[in-house]
Amino acid sequence: MAGLLAHMLSRPVARNAIKVSLFVGTGLNAINQGTAIWQGVGVEWGKVMLNYVVPYLVASYSAAKARKGLEG
Repeated sequence: MAGLLAHMLSRPVARNAIKVSLFVGTGLNAINQGTAIWQGVGVEWGKVMLNYVVPYLVASYSAAKARKGLEG
């Protein structure tokens, strides 16, 4: 488990996961809260954060599993 976490926090994996989370998270926020954003009413900030955190975790976990698999 520690090896997987080290891969998840490595610079190349983290950089790619950030790019994925920005792209996917923005799309999810547009889908899930687009009406609230366009109408200028309050958005649910917890959901905004989750829309970015979840894609980051999925991308970094899957990349770390792939890198760990290549090691042996």
